[in-house]
Amino acid sequence: MEFLYASEVLVNGLMAGVMYSLVALGFVLIYKASGVFNYAQGVMALFAAMTLVGIMEGRVPFAHLINAAFGVHVDRFGWTVPAIFGIALTALIMVGLAIAVEKLVLKHLVGQEPIILFMATIGLAWFLEGLGDVMWGADVKVLDVGLPQGISDSIETATNNWLGYGFFIDRLDIWATVIAAALVAALVGFSQYTKQGRAMRAVADDHQAALSVGISLRFIWIMVWSIAGFVALVAGIMWGTKSGVQFSLSLIALKALPVLMLGGFTSIPGAIVGGLIIGMGEKLFEYFIGPMVGGATENWFAYVLALLFLVFRPQGLFGERIIERV
Repeated sequence: MEFLYASEVLVNGLMAGVMYSLVALGFVLIYKASGVFNYAQGVMALFAAMTLVGIMEGRVPFAHLINAAFGVHVDRFGWTVPAIFGIALTALIMVGLAIAVEKLVLKHLVGQEPIILFMATIGLAWFLEGLGDVMWGADVKVLDVGLPQGISDSIETATNNWLGYGFFIDRLDIWATVIAAALVAALVGFSQYTKQGRAMRAVADDHQAALSVGISLRFIWIMVWSIAGFVALVAGIMWGTKSGVQFSLSLIALKALPVLMLGGFTSIPGAIVGGLIIGMGEKLFEYFIGPMVGGATENWFAYVLALLFLVFRPQGLFGERIIERV
């Protein structure tokens, strides 16, 4: 029976790892195109989720400002939007955000040191968090796009019949796994087998060299930030559905850091493998070792594991090892 308990913990850990990987994918995409860690990726997931809720519920953007400025009381338009149309509109807004970021920020930083680009993403993160607060309010929001939630009765029944013990697996985690697998397959295919994907890798290697051979740096950045925005939307939907749309949602970026350190900052499959290792490892460690050390090991296990990787394999499992001569 102990083995069955551990197996259930393992499966739930793998499911949690998929959720971490969804966030890490956005970081990898931006890093591959610009060579910089996008600190704003977690806030992009929050902003996308808040915007989706606002559109679906028919909320008036900037309602608090309008009410304060004109002495009126407006909150909602009086209609709701189906989830599929809300997701489509939010995706378009994320594309618009990508265009705005390129025109207002990135195009002025071509050829700058990576630390400058990193600092720009920090500023972008705080701006988006404040913009989301002003547009949609700071209250905790419920996000429901129709994804199944709760324990899967079919899996519980099947495992109980086969093993004599029913596994409790959340249906939302199952859907997240399927969606993440589809996203990874699409992104790997895009990166490896399309002209735009190869151009993206060229831009990541050297901005100036890519420009010299006719690659449009502005187009690549808009494209990559748009894709990262869509990935952030998917992550925001999954995490927002699971735990509600609130400002702590932006902190999921912190859990993506050890995922990236394990998988490698430049590898799309690495983001998935790293997420699975982190999710599986922290759940099993909590199950077996947690009771011996007072519990709460999930809060720090991922970072300790990432630290070990930084010491012994800093490029991660799938990252590129770069040697610079000075």
